[in-house]
Amino acid sequence: MTTLSQPTATGITPVREPGKPVVVHTPDFTGMAEATAWLTAHRPAIQAELHRSGAVLLRGLPVEDAATFAEARDVLIAERAGYKEKATPRTDFGEGVFSSTDLPAVQPIRLHNENSYTLDFPGVLLFGCVTAPETGGATTVGDMRKALALLPPELAARFAKAGWLLERNYSDLAGMPWRKAFSSEEPKGAEEYCDANAIGYEWLDEDTLRTRQLRSAIITHPVTGERSWFNHFAFWNARTLDEDVREVLVETFGADGLPFNTYLGDGTSLTDAEVDTINEVYQAVTVRETWQRGDVMLVDNILSAHGRESYTGARKILVAMGEPVPLADCSPSTAPSTAPYGE
Repeated sequence: MTTLSQPTATGITPVREPGKPVVVHTPDFTGMAEATAWLTAHRPAIQAELHRSGAVLLRGLPVEDAATFAEARDVLIAERAGYKEKATPRTDFGEGVFSSTDLPAVQPIRLHNENSYTLDFPGVLLFGCVTAPETGGATTVGDMRKALALLPPELAARFAKAGWLLERNYSDLAGMPWRKAFSSEEPKGAEEYCDANAIGYEWLDEDTLRTRQLRSAIITHPVTGERSWFNHFAFWNARTLDEDVREVLVETFGADGLPFNTYLGDGTSLTDAEVDTINEVYQAVTVRETWQRGDVMLVDNILSAHGRESYTGARKILVAMGEPVPLADCSPSTAPSTAPYGE
């Protein structure tokens, strides 16, 4: 059932349908000058809806390339945010505009909060559709306030206390090379970044870096005051990997040599059933809308996680990150550390 909200004071009418993010249809524009003027006038209402719903898809903008996407970004996002501790390949189109990801089309991407493992992270993400895929390919979103409420209370309490622990292995053979992840050609540059950002590290050889970082699994939105499930725990947990892929990686690199793995903050592993429960919660809150050329979607990175469906065809989705938020401003339930909780 489609629900049309009452127009806001500045004239937007959010459309709410089960299983879909909120959609706002824009007027027809003759070009980006008209579009940016409309976005400027309606930005307060769009921001209010973003804080209410966690994600808002704007449909009808004349966004057709990286340049016009950047024009929309410059109205909707006041301050740009960088991409730190890189984890996936992206194409850089300049001026803070990237491809959403360059992973293979057949590979779906589970819900996650962008840079949930860094000490400051983008508060807002902006996605834009330049080329819509033939099938699939939606940028999925999920309300992490609802996810937190759906988690078994005992499990949520354990994460609230101990946080989550991330281990990464950076190498040229699997995962992201440390030089690219830390934007440094020298080991000292990577070490200095880790030292400044509460990341423990050890060099296994000159090309292989292993890191460990404890982060809060639950944070509070600095504007709305709502608690939200905010992490990569299930996304990067070995249990979440396809079984065949996991077996190959473990056989090749060993159980402690996976590109990513996660634990409860005290270093203990959850049971398979517990990891499955978290993934089932993500599935329960996931909503999706098929991309159309010109669509632009704002995502509050604290209130909502995002992902991607597999697809066919020449999909081109752009992304920009902005409104950086320090973790310290989000009342983390667990203090960041280089070691497991309690050590």
